[in-house]
Amino acid sequence: MQKTEIQPNSLDTAIELAIKIRPQTLKGLHSLGLVSIGDALKHFPYRHEDFSDIKKISELKTGERSSVKAKIKQIKKINGFRGSYSRAEAVISDDTDSMKVVWFNQPYLADQFAKGDEIYLAGIVGDYHGPQFNNPIYEKVNISTEQVHTARMVPIYSLNSKIPARTFRALLFELLPYANQFTEVLPLEIVESAGLMPRAEAIKELHFPSSIEKLEQTKKRMAFEEIFFLQCAVEEHKYDLEKSKAFAIKFKQDLTAKFAASLPFELTAEQKKAAWEIFLDLEKTTPMNRLLEGDVGSGKTLVALITALGVLTQNYQTAFLCPTEILAEQHYNSALKYFADYPYFSIILLTSKKQFINGHLATKKNLLEEIAHGGPQLVIGTHATIQDKVKFDKLAYVIIDEQHRFGVDQRANLQKKQTGSTIPHLLSMTATPIPRTLQLSIYGDLQISRITKLPSGRKPVITAIIGPTERLKAYKSIAKQVQEGRQIFVVTPLITPKIQDEEEAPTGLVAGARIASKEAKSAEQEAEALKKVFPKFKIGLLHGKLSAPAKDSAMRDFLENKTQILVSTTVIEVGVDVPNASVMVIENADRFGLAQLHQLRGRVGRSADHQSFCLLFTENENPEALDRLQKVVSTNNGFELAEMDLQLRGSGNVYGLEQSGIPRFIFYNISDSTLTTSAKSFAHDLVYKEKGNLSKFPELKNKVEEYLIHLE
Repeated sequence: MQKTEIQPNSLDTAIELAIKIRPQTLKGLHSLGLVSIGDALKHFPYRHEDFSDIKKISELKTGERSSVKAKIKQIKKINGFRGSYSRAEAVISDDTDSMKVVWFNQPYLADQFAKGDEIYLAGIVGDYHGPQFNNPIYEKVNISTEQVHTARMVPIYSLNSKIPARTFRALLFELLPYANQFTEVLPLEIVESAGLMPRAEAIKELHFPSSIEKLEQTKKRMAFEEIFFLQCAVEEHKYDLEKSKAFAIKFKQDLTAKFAASLPFELTAEQKKAAWEIFLDLEKTTPMNRLLEGDVGSGKTLVALITALGVLTQNYQTAFLCPTEILAEQHYNSALKYFADYPYFSIILLTSKKQFINGHLATKKNLLEEIAHGGPQLVIGTHATIQDKVKFDKLAYVIIDEQHRFGVDQRANLQKKQTGSTIPHLLSMTATPIPRTLQLSIYGDLQISRITKLPSGRKPVITAIIGPTERLKAYKSIAKQVQEGRQIFVVTPLITPKIQDEEEAPTGLVAGARIASKEAKSAEQEAEALKKVFPKFKIGLLHGKLSAPAKDSAMRDFLENKTQILVSTTVIEVGVDVPNASVMVIENADRFGLAQLHQLRGRVGRSADHQSFCLLFTENENPEALDRLQKVVSTNNGFELAEMDLQLRGSGNVYGLEQSGIPRFIFYNISDSTLTTSAKSFAHDLVYKEKGNLSKFPELKNKVEEYLIHLE
């Protein structure tokens, strides 16, 4: 095959064709996935060291990180002898004072510098009978060009051991002129109106900023890009939905009131409000795209079923998608119970292993024919519902439980299963509270309903922080709960131990008094330890690396009380309702985010008959870590904790974000509502001006399509 000719100044040019580079350095670049000039220039620094403030030697203070410009008075190489380090030692001076400099394990530097050389040095000032630099960053004063490693804002890159930081920085500096080849990806009028730095200039300034002010402008430009691309994707999705058609489902007040009255409990005000918002959307001829948020146990499923009732009684189909087979079965059984008095529609369970219709076993072939034939049907299933073989006749309503557990293509495929041009209404549900700033920036295409309060009769879960000295007492309380017939969740941050080199653990409850490892606990390790702590109880194990049948078996054994203690990783965040479970133990609780701790706590407290507890085990004595855990103790409001999590941990670590299919933001801070609002406004105006088609801006269109991966 003939090799394509690449222009010398192209960003696609291989790095070794543009500059002289050693083979070992090239291997280091390739190990980072950096092949072309463009690859290298898009490998952005993750921070900068400010070495721009040059001090006089007499102004230096011990312990401070400082930069100086001085001349070498003397320099020598010292070979190691009897355990001492080989090193280069120098004395430098300026017009105010002199000081000593030592480079340990770098004796070769004595050959690179000579007496009289003028150099920049940067490092932390030590005191060894006077000020001294140990292993400072160094660079000769260069009159003809800019400094690279000192005397400026210096970029710090994420690298590996195969390429030295100094080598990479020098290489990037040499490639910097090629940044002019980056074309503008934003419409020029938006760049000007938003007061943004041009893209090529921003990329150059991001690597080697000429000032702190320029660096801030650069970060603003790059952050705007990230959120603008996403907002364009959101606006495109909204535009498409507004142009699409859906079945209009008339609200049947008498039917809904009769169903609500038949329930053995009263709906909460927030459940009623959420249901009403959904009913209003279902009446429209444009597809609903609504997210129903609510803490675990807040009654989201019942709201979904109430709103599905009107769809089913008007001869349309509803699909209810669940992330696990056990959860699908739970919803199926709930639907059979709640809709026992409504024989005029079918209730179907469709998973890879089980197929039922109206409580009776069915073959997959018969079910597929039934669904394709149509009529009023509630089809509850797992990923099996998305398979190509499953064809719907009049699918008017799609409900997705724990929507972030599904891939985007899976969600989109289910919505496309309706024959013809009509698109089903979509209700996504999540028990992961979403901070309001996150809603604005990421879920802007969704209408959002919230259920913040639990049904009456639920007792709040009592939460406590358990330190190492309280472990034995906690284990005794756990044993008492099991003896009274209750069950226990134990959650660990790891599946397997990082280091499996422990002495034989003591047996019986005295094991609780052991000094636990500082390493994060693993599920496998903890399950074995608890078998010795509680030798009379059955211990189960559940984690993500088990096969699907093994996971199913472990969960069913716990559901049926065949095991009293289930040791698990966070795979039980979204699981079945186990009202008999009264204690949630979270090992190394300080390693989890606040929102995730709240999610785990929601696995218990699901019965009005007995009190439930959440025990946050930790060995961390850091006051900040303990203060974070105290926030979980102080409130049972998941939405409050989600907001706190955003403030404490930042947008990149908010629980649930990583599963949502959204690209990780590098520069954009979700808390920046001003930038979000600005980008959202510009994106809306552009998308609607272009009638939902950004083909006029090909580079922008490509970027937007990358962000469309999280939208249905």
